Amino acid sequence: MPHRFSALRRAHILVVDDNVEELKLLLEVLRQAGYQLSVAFSGLEGYRRALARLPQLILMDVRMGDTDGFAACRLLKADPATAGIPVIFVTASNSLEERLTGLSEGAVDYVVKPFEPSEVLARVRIHLKLAGHGSAMSTGLTPRPGEALPAHSRADQVLVQAATVFLCDRLSRVPSLPEIAHHIGTHEKRLTRAFREIKGVSVFEFVREERLRLAQRLLAETSLPVTDIANETGFSSAANFATAFRARFAVAPTSYRSRFLKPPQPLSP
Repeated sequence: MPHRFSALRRAHILVVDDNVEELKLLLEVLRQAGYQLSVAFSGLEGYRRALARLPQLILMDVRMGDTDGFAACRLLKADPATAGIPVIFVTASNSLEERLTGLSEGAVDYVVKPFEPSEVLARVRIHLKLAGHGSAMSTGLTPRPGEALPAHSRADQVLVQAATVFLCDRLSRVPSLPEIAHHIGTHEKRLTRAFREIKGVSVFEFVREERLRLAQRLLAETSLPVTDIANETGFSSAANFATAFRARFAVAPTSYRSRFLKPPQPLSP
């Protein structure tokens, strides 16, 4: 047991925060506890540092400059090399909505500023133990040495994967292209190019296809009215939805649904 506790204290932790004074305090707490430390000052730098160093845990502020903690977390979870690294958000906001957003993006915990050093250390120890003191390298997700790299750049693949997850959670109300790019820590021209090169379609062509595929599933597997399905899949009206569905699948939504309706069972004599 002492050996295991000692191993936990030697874990490598990445701290990401753009507030130098708060960063100094957090680093001092962790350094005194014996952890190995790396530092980044923005979400994008944090993602890149995590990719290079593969820490056992990341402590990250939410509200930073160009790339905030949420965007960085999306990138981390979209990259197989870093997807298994636990992320704890450290934030001055005590908003329930913000905490739920962070957890839904893949964070394992939250610490609210101003923090108690003992609370930070307790949460760090807990999540290092839960992760088995392992980084993404122990999950089997890291590419093997000598493994051929994909044709497209790793960075673009991660961006497209992060955007795909982000968009599929918001098909009923998709943000504008600049907002999408901001939420995954890039700019719209790069995101558009990456989608074209990797998926062969634009961002909104991808969204339209995913909406129609979701509509197919809802028609086949639920009894939701067509109007509700149109709303759930982001169409402005049932008429627009029906037109798009017919153009894509060569059948009206109601006719498509009828294929999956069970015939009425005859009454027993």
